Amino acid sequence: MVMGGIADWPRGSMAAVGSSLGGFYATRVAEQTGCKAVLLNPAVDPARDLTKYIGEQTSWHDPQEHFFFKEEFVQELRDLQCGAITRPERYFALICKGDEVLDWREMHGRYADCPGLLLKGSDHAISDFAVHMPTVMAHLDL
Repeated sequence: MVMGGIADWPRGSMAAVGSSLGGFYATRVAEQTGCKAVLLNPAVDPARDLTKYIGEQTSWHDPQEHFFFKEEFVQELRDLQCGAITRPERYFALICKGDEVLDWREMHGRYADCPGLLLKGSDHAISDFAVHMPTVMAHLDL
């Protein structure tokens, strides 16, 4: 759906930005289009990580809200997995060692050749993101 939605976007001036699972998707978009990407604590292997959530779940923001995470969603994630990063200079990875959800070592290993920041602390939400915004914007030439 994303690729269909951006089919007419100018590849030379667009960018993909994503946090967590969005970082996984942003990587896919960047690899498919050649655009720049900013990844914020990106998920590296969501198919593996989300398998344990197959079934009925509650929304994190509203525990009264329920949804069903289907097994086929995991296969869709497997199908979207990219190989090695091509042209790592297009990427900027902001990775926090204090991430309580994802393993920073795995993220750093995946994006080791890419420009970015490896923060000693912070958290999955990158609570101090405003401090890093100028660096992110500079990568995007904004």
